[in-house]
Amino acid sequence: MFRIEEINPTHRQAFLLASNQSIELHADWVTPPLDDAGFDKHLEKYKSDKNYSFVAMHENTNLIGCINLNEIVYGVLQSAYLGYYVFSPYEGNGLMSQALRLVINEAFSTLKLHRLEANIQTGNGRSINLVRSIGFRHEGHSEKYLQINGIWQDHERFAILSEEFTAAPM
Repeated sequence: MFRIEEINPTHRQAFLLASNQSIELHADWVTPPLDDAGFDKHLEKYKSDKNYSFVAMHENTNLIGCINLNEIVYGVLQSAYLGYYVFSPYEGNGLMSQALRLVINEAFSTLKLHRLEANIQTGNGRSINLVRSIGFRHEGHSEKYLQINGIWQDHERFAILSEEFTAAPM
């Protein structure tokens, strides 16, 4: 069984365990919450209607990854930024592709967004391949776009529109 859920306090223990077991995997790319204070801050950010955070779960309660919709703008834009990270040992087995498809479907069908943008560090080939496999198209290069681990990093910008997305059967 595979599902996504909006993050909530009941995910704390599994999330922090998965994050701490994935420190090496995430080292160059993201800094997910690693302790109670970080998890509380994450929950606080994602309780507004302009940010959503989902956990992908496989079988019982094994967390596969985290997928975030950030800075949602409605009105004439109907857009959000997509962020995500996988937890060890689930990298490279296709489960994040399934999870991303579920969240993207939620963004386009339930939240009625029109566009999602994913900004990925230039050296993160696995992540770039992941979004391309789902149908995101490359839109450009953003120099020193985000500060990761205290360093301004260049990113490649990808996007997908609601009419371009095909929700694959699970």
